[in-house]
Amino acid sequence: MRTTLIGFGLAALTAGAAMAGSLDAYRWRSRVLVLSAPDSADPDLRAQRAALGPMRGAAAERDLVVLEAIGDGAEARRLRTHLSLPAGEFRAVLVGKDGGAKLKAAAPIPPQTLFATIDAMPMRRGEIQGRR
Repeated sequence: MRTTLIGFGLAALTAGAAMAGSLDAYRWRSRVLVLSAPDSADPDLRAQRAALGPMRGAAAERDLVVLEAIGDGAEARRLRTHLSLPAGEFRAVLVGKDGGAKLKAAAPIPPQTLFATIDAMPMRRGEIQGRR
């Protein structure tokens, strides 16, 4: 499993044992987009990464972090099990700060759809109001 911090130039970081396939480390701090794919050559995975690349600023503004469950490693299996995702197919899941799945897709999620979903969340609306 890999963690990608969109707000920091899509720099990929190896997930440590502290995450252990769990989203708990992000609860109440970040929204998480989980990308699950059988391997890194998956065309949907590549398309999702490409779509998000130029949207770093918008993602960072929304406290969005990307976790990738790729392949059949223990961390990837744990994350897939937690979200009930199939191992052999691409899936994208948006998890809110409360830890609940807000959006699931079997194809790449367009950034506009992703951000509109986030912006409609009560917590996000509160964040926007707090900045005014």
